[in-house]
Amino acid sequence: MFKKLQQIGKAFMLPIAILPAAGLLLGIGSGLSNEAAVKAYPFLDIAWLQGIFKVMASSGNIIFSNLALLICVGLSLGLAKKDKGTAALAGAVAYLVMNGAIAGFINAFNPQIGSIDTGVVGSIVIAFAVSYLHEKYADIKLPSMLGFFGGSRFIPIVSSFCAIFIGFVFFLIWPTLQGWLVSAGKGIAHLGAVGSFFYGFLMRLCGAVGLHHMIYPMFWYTELGGTEMVAGQMVVGAQKIFFAQLADPNHVGLFTEGTRFFAGRFATMMFGLPGACLAMYTCAKSSKKKAVAGLLLGAGLTSFLTGITEPIEFMFLFIAPWLYVIHALLDGISFYIADILNIAIGNSFSGGVIDFLLFGVLQGNAKTNWLLVLIVGPIYTMIYYFLFVFLIKKFNVLTPGREEDETEKVNVVTRDSMTQTAQDIIVALGNKENIEEVDACITRLRVSVKDVKKVNKDELKKLGARGVLEVTGGVQAVFGTMSDPLKQRINALLGKTE
Repeated sequence: MFKKLQQIGKAFMLPIAILPAAGLLLGIGSGLSNEAAVKAYPFLDIAWLQGIFKVMASSGNIIFSNLALLICVGLSLGLAKKDKGTAALAGAVAYLVMNGAIAGFINAFNPQIGSIDTGVVGSIVIAFAVSYLHEKYADIKLPSMLGFFGGSRFIPIVSSFCAIFIGFVFFLIWPTLQGWLVSAGKGIAHLGAVGSFFYGFLMRLCGAVGLHHMIYPMFWYTELGGTEMVAGQMVVGAQKIFFAQLADPNHVGLFTEGTRFFAGRFATMMFGLPGACLAMYTCAKSSKKKAVAGLLLGAGLTSFLTGITEPIEFMFLFIAPWLYVIHALLDGISFYIADILNIAIGNSFSGGVIDFLLFGVLQGNAKTNWLLVLIVGPIYTMIYYFLFVFLIKKFNVLTPGREEDETEKVNVVTRDSMTQTAQDIIVALGNKENIEEVDACITRLRVSVKDVKKVNKDELKKLGARGVLEVTGGVQAVFGTMSDPLKQRINALLGKTE
């Protein structure tokens, strides 16, 4: 089950990876074409320039308008073990068939319903169904007269018939299920800032084992994140509501309260964790400060600019898990503070300065209260800095620069040495016969193995892994941004194709 959840979480990352680019287009386009921005900056009031901004906004908005379809395709592709292109096509076809079937059932049997939009929930169900059918029937052989439709061609066909059945089930149960989701979302909303705290705390805590991708999509894209009428259309999910309001030129006032599922990220990612990096530099041995300065500076800048926090978190997660729990608590408190201060900044991917500028500053303080982040942020820097300095020294946490001198030099993964490193990683994983599946997210190499005991964790660290986490049925090795290129090279050496 744990391995399956990891696979699902990783599969979510494929379609979600599109969002930063779409958010960039929508954020810049909407931010610089809205009436308030034009009034504040008259030099923007040029017809051709405003035309470009509006095209950018429309180009970004179309991604969010079709997000459920994209997630279905991405999940279908990500969950497939082979012939991924066929799985992706089957996912797209099945999702469209399901929606068509639902509309047909409504017209035929209950026109009073009006319409049903299953959103991301429908995407997930279809993707799971396609994944199961793909694995079961990918090599099916039909009678000779139907032979053309055998093999991979059979998958979109059988998926379509299955989608009709799924559409019928949703037709029967969705109004009730939707009511439950809305009630759950309202329940979380009624918890107010306390609900925001638990959301931030649990999501960060699950991030330790890479399962946070299972949590936030349900709030970003389903009724758990709220429902709102925007420009005459009912929109569900915190992020979808935010971007719908962002694209609505007539929206006034603060953005929806659903931004509380985003706004807490900025104090932690832009200010808190860079403060932790400064603390680790302060606590490093004098003889090693120069050696770790570049590492800590790079990790801190990555968190500040992009909101990618794993390079920092993995510096202390494996050597002091309790320190990571404290970090998760601080992250939850950041969400709590952002909620009570009505900070209403959304984001496309994470909580770095890029999203802060696009969805906070450019949208105006009247809509986002972004100025408050600049007050809370430096306070969070000091909290992280002084708390980490105290705890690292008090409990002798071996953060970078504090470890004992090693006789063996750790290898650094470079593009030039990629093939050799990949070969060495295969050996460290117990050789080819012990490896079931190799995948990767942004910073982790995720490997399913037959026998975890055969994995040489120390060797993986010597090959460049900042940490190795043993999970049920496999390991996660933190190779940073080289994880995905390493995955590609390892799979090529194993003879496995995408």
